Amino acid sequence: MSNSIPEIEDCPFLLCVGTNMTECHPIIAVRVKKALRKGARLFTIDPREIPLAKMAEGHVQLRIGTDTYLFNAMAKVIIDEGLVDQEFLDTRTEGFEELKAHVQKFTLSEAEKITGVPAELIRETAVGYASAERAGIYYTLGVTEHICGVGNVQSLCNLALLTGNLGKRAAGINPLRGQNNIQGAGDVGALPNSYPGFQSVDVPEVQAKFEKAWGVPMDPDKGITKLKALDWAVEGTLKGMWICGENTLVSDPDVHHTRHALESLDFLIVQDMFLTDTAKMADVVLPASAFTEVDGFFTNSDRRVQRLRPAAPSPGEAKPDWWIIAEIAKKIGTTVNFDYSKAEEVFDELCDLSPIYHGLSYARIDKGTLHWPVPTKDHPGTPVLHIGEFPRGLGKLQCVEYQPPAEVPDDEYPWFLTTGRRLATYHTNTMTGRAKGLSVLAPNEWLELHPMDAEELGLKSKEWVKVTSRRGDVLTRVKVTKASPPGTMFMSFAFPEETPTNYITNPEADPITETPELKVAAIRVEKAEAPDLSDFDPMFQTKKRH
Repeated sequence: MSNSIPEIEDCPFLLCVGTNMTECHPIIAVRVKKALRKGARLFTIDPREIPLAKMAEGHVQLRIGTDTYLFNAMAKVIIDEGLVDQEFLDTRTEGFEELKAHVQKFTLSEAEKITGVPAELIRETAVGYASAERAGIYYTLGVTEHICGVGNVQSLCNLALLTGNLGKRAAGINPLRGQNNIQGAGDVGALPNSYPGFQSVDVPEVQAKFEKAWGVPMDPDKGITKLKALDWAVEGTLKGMWICGENTLVSDPDVHHTRHALESLDFLIVQDMFLTDTAKMADVVLPASAFTEVDGFFTNSDRRVQRLRPAAPSPGEAKPDWWIIAEIAKKIGTTVNFDYSKAEEVFDELCDLSPIYHGLSYARIDKGTLHWPVPTKDHPGTPVLHIGEFPRGLGKLQCVEYQPPAEVPDDEYPWFLTTGRRLATYHTNTMTGRAKGLSVLAPNEWLELHPMDAEELGLKSKEWVKVTSRRGDVLTRVKVTKASPPGTMFMSFAFPEETPTNYITNPEADPITETPELKVAAIRVEKAEAPDLSDFDPMFQTKKRH
């Protein structure tokens, strides 16, 4: 995030894009509600009528996969109506004239045809955002899980640059991370293209720095993403895999392919708190401690570094992740020093090698108040990024073309399916599925569809259907609701034993980030007989801690 989470409640105009915040980030959503009580304006952009939309002044219910077209049309409105921050553009950006020419073809009338959003609502949203004293953009996976996810983000950034809403408090462009410590994982180098502190692996000076620190030659080439690793496993190029804290068999699209990839490996290690679906396929399962059982740190979505302290001992043979990794490294016989005696030593090494963490220590993160970058020991932290300048110098306005989804409905698969999360079932339900109280709120999966689609299919709530895509089919119940618009249906992926949703989702991915297009698939729906569930046990009964 370019700005801190507490600033949200002081933001006078909030543009929430592709984020079901009240269900997926409920604590952050509280800040939005506080802002509304202070008089803020809220506009939401989402294909579904999410709970947040009911609080909004305007809900832009666009057709799935048309985000870039919408954002370009909004940029055209802002430029044509003279609502740009000209001083900011002149002093802190480049590429304005090129963008101005580029967006002329994204007219409101054409945008209405493509996105399904009334032209006047597009204009109202753009004008409201650009006219506000300060405005913040908040987005999540609804923007990025598309084949054009990078383009979606770039065209959103254009709006912030055009209006000067970067480098100021209670504004900015703010991606909300999808899971706890996703930001921290990237910070410490759990990425294929960078070392700790987002230092690129293909920069010679950076390579030399880490070669000196760790005493071994560093690979000058960028690594591969998880999706590429799975492809290589199927091809036989990649022989072994070590999965830490991720239920890949449930969370990835096209589960047939994922299962085939994992089965093709010579050796699979899974390191996790629970015996997940993925762990059941492993040759070796390494029991890991929960975050409540370890000493360490998390980095929040807004770059705030927070201490972790154990609240309970680890059960059985479970150990902290860092300890497991270090012990295996030592047994492999690497010459790199893995003789850590505690998590603080790992953190100190990170601070020594990463400029954005350089001024931190366990003592300084004790209260969890500092946002990186913290370059020196007396630096107060950086809640707001990009004050005065950008890391690259001038901010680059991008000319992004509209790219339709990889799959669109046709005669054989006449409906859109989009996926996401629900409040009571977090992600793959590995943890929340063990709470009996939460199972009352969401005991099973269901397919949300609009009453018009239900009437066409002759369906009623609680009936069973077979949902089929080009990759396979699943059985699930039906819920008739106006939350999803006509032509678009919605499912989560939290009940893999009964309804493995990701058997049918689309593995096509953004070519730059290789993020799969989980938000768009073409499906058909047919009434089905209820399956025999006599042998089905809820997750909390069949999956216990090690």
